[in-house]
Amino acid sequence: MLSALVFYIIFCYGPMYGIIIAFKDFNVKAGILGSPWAGFKHFKRLFLDPEFFKIIRNTLLINLYQLLFAFPAPVVFAIMLNEIGSKRYRRFIQTATYLPHFISWVVMAGLLIYFLSPTNGIVNYVLKALTGKTIYFMSKKEYFRSIIVISGIWKEIGWNSIIYMAAIAAIDQSQYEAAICDGANRFQRMWHITIPSILPTVSVLLIMSLGSFLGSNFDQVFNLLNPVLYETGDVFDTYVYRVGLTQFQYSYTTAIGLFRSVVGMILIVIANFLSNKLSNGEVGMW
Repeated sequence: MLSALVFYIIFCYGPMYGIIIAFKDFNVKAGILGSPWAGFKHFKRLFLDPEFFKIIRNTLLINLYQLLFAFPAPVVFAIMLNEIGSKRYRRFIQTATYLPHFISWVVMAGLLIYFLSPTNGIVNYVLKALTGKTIYFMSKKEYFRSIIVISGIWKEIGWNSIIYMAAIAAIDQSQYEAAICDGANRFQRMWHITIPSILPTVSVLLIMSLGSFLGSNFDQVFNLLNPVLYETGDVFDTYVYRVGLTQFQYSYTTAIGLFRSVVGMILIVIANFLSNKLSNGEVGMW
């Protein structure tokens, strides 16, 4: 564990002293310690900025949709794979769904934009054949969040299902044999054995995902976003990149990052508390 501990100390805990930039008017020449203190000036600007409420709304909605649809998708997919009898067919499906994970979002975004093109995209080709109309998806702000969620599922569902497949493989097979002897059908075995057995794994991953609830996949959003879609697609990560790196407002964007981290920590603590309550049987679930 020493190598992992050193990694986190150097790259995660060490740079945390830079948080004080959020409370200073940072100047590159003066450095972090030499820059003048500004108190909560940048936090006041953050909460008074009209853009802040648009950005937090977009971030929360996109992450909420991902939590509702993208998070359960690999769980359901792993359970479905487990029910496939043919090992050869199962391996083929696994390989086909794993491959998109290894393609960068730069390439994936290019493919998506091409597929959704109003002139030669396959999606609009089907729409035109069925309805006689085409839709310019990448210029319609009402479709952007759905595109983000669906493309995220497409790219990561196979890869994210690996850990659930491992959890299912660790289930004692004698439980299934006993259930078959008792007359349980396939759905009953899945509902009463498979799902309860992988719930601890699901709980841990859910807690970890809540820690980045105010974050987004920057590569994905940045490569799909354009100025027309800012109203529904501009999130914290893209806003910080645009304001912090291109406009050199380091103190302000550090304040945004600190705000996100504090909210993420609170969500992790709450989720962990509720998970412990559920696992101890203090709150009924099944």
